[in-house]
Amino acid sequence: MAQQAALARPTGPAAAFSSLRGNRPFQLLWASNLFFFGGVWTQTLVLGWLAFELTRSELLVAVFSAARLAPLLLGPVAGALADRHDRVRLLIVACSWAAGAVAVVATLATAGLLPYWGLVVGGFAIGVAQSPSQPARMSLVLDLVGRENLSNANALNSMALNMTQVIGPALGGAMIAAIGAPAALWVSTAWYVLSLVLLLPLRRVRPRTVAVVHATTSVLGMVAGGFRAIAGNRLAVAVLLVTLAANVFLWPVYQSFMPVFAAESFGLDAAGLGALLTCAGIGGLVGSLVIAALGDFRFKGALFVLGTTAWGVAWAAFSLVTTPAPAFVLMAVIGLAGAAFGVLQTTLLLLTTEPALHGRALGLQELVIGVMPAATLAIGAVAEHVGVPRTALGASLALVVVLGVLMLATPELLRLGRAEADAPVEDAG
Repeated sequence: MAQQAALARPTGPAAAFSSLRGNRPFQLLWASNLFFFGGVWTQTLVLGWLAFELTRSELLVAVFSAARLAPLLLGPVAGALADRHDRVRLLIVACSWAAGAVAVVATLATAGLLPYWGLVVGGFAIGVAQSPSQPARMSLVLDLVGRENLSNANALNSMALNMTQVIGPALGGAMIAAIGAPAALWVSTAWYVLSLVLLLPLRRVRPRTVAVVHATTSVLGMVAGGFRAIAGNRLAVAVLLVTLAANVFLWPVYQSFMPVFAAESFGLDAAGLGALLTCAGIGGLVGSLVIAALGDFRFKGALFVLGTTAWGVAWAAFSLVTTPAPAFVLMAVIGLAGAAFGVLQTTLLLLTTEPALHGRALGLQELVIGVMPAATLAIGAVAEHVGVPRTALGASLALVVVLGVLMLATPELLRLGRAEADAPVEDAG
C-alpha cells in the first residue's frame, strides 16, 4: 500500500502543489493565509505612512513600529493556548479581532479623528491578532496535511507570504495615491473579512493529528512545561538558535537599511527601492517553489543550515557592491537562499517536537523572533558610527560564523531528513 501511495504521488512541477491537491481543508487555510497576510502587508505600509504624516518624526514612527511588533513577546502564552484549545476557533477569534481593530482605525481615519496615540494603540491591537495567532496557524498546517506533506505545505505557505510581501506594499502605496489612506484601510479590512470567511468551514474538519489538551494545567504551567521540554530537545534548540541568529544579525538589516542602501550605495529612488525588494520577493517565490517540489526530501537540516549560510554570504556580497546591476542580482539570490531559512525553520521545529508541544514550540519561535526590535536598535547604533555597508557586512559574517559553530556543535542537525525517519518519540508521561 505504501508503495502504491508513493507511486500515486505527483512528480515534477506538479509535486510543488501536492498538499493543495484534493485537500479541501488545506486549500481553505492556504487561501485564508493569502488574504490574511495580504491585509497585514497592506495595512502595515498604510499605517506607517499615516504615522509619519501625523508626526513627521522618524522616532515616533519607530515607536509605532515597536508597538506593532511588541505582541511577538506573547508567543509562549499564545503557543500554550494553541496546544490547549481548538486551533481553528483561535484563528477565527484572531481574524475577527484583526478585522475589527483595522475597521476601528479606518473609521477614525475616515472621520479625521485619528490621533497619533490612537494609531499606536491600534497598531498594538492589530499586532495582538497577527503575531500570537501564528503558533495556531502554523501548527494547524501539520494537523491538516500530516508529517509527510509538512515541508511541501510550509513551502506553499511561504509562497503565499512572499506573494503578499511583493504585492501588498505596492498595492498599499498605489491605493494611498489613488483613493487615500483611510479607504486603503477599509480594503485591508475587507481582506481580513475574506480570510475569516474561508476559515469558517474548517470548524467541521477533523484534523489528522490532535494536540493533547492539558485541561488540568494552567496556561502558565503549560508555558513552563513547554520551556523545560524544549530546552531538553537538542535538535529543537539548534533550530531555534538558527532562528535567533538570523533575527539578531540579518533581518534587522533587511527591515531597516534597504532605503539607505538604495539611496546611498546605488543612487536609486523610491521606484528603484521597490524594484530591489521585488527581486528579493521573486527569489523567495522561486526558492519556496523549489522546496515545495522536493516534497518530503532527505537532508532538510542540511538545506536549512547551508541555505541560511548562503543567505549570509549573499548579504556580505551585497554589502560590498556599489552599482545597481549586481545589487539586483544579489537581492534575487538573497531571496532564493533565504527561502531555505524561511520555509524550513518551522518545518524542522515541528518535526523535532511532539505534537502536544507544537503550539508552545512555535510560540517560543515567536518569542525568539521578538528580539528583532531590540537587535535593530543595537545594529542601528553601530551603523550610525561605521556606516550601513560595513555594519551589514559585519552582521552577515557574524551569522556565518555562528552557523559554522552550530554545525560543529550539532552535526546531527545536518542529517535531519524525511518526516517518517525523524518522528519524535512520544513522552509516555
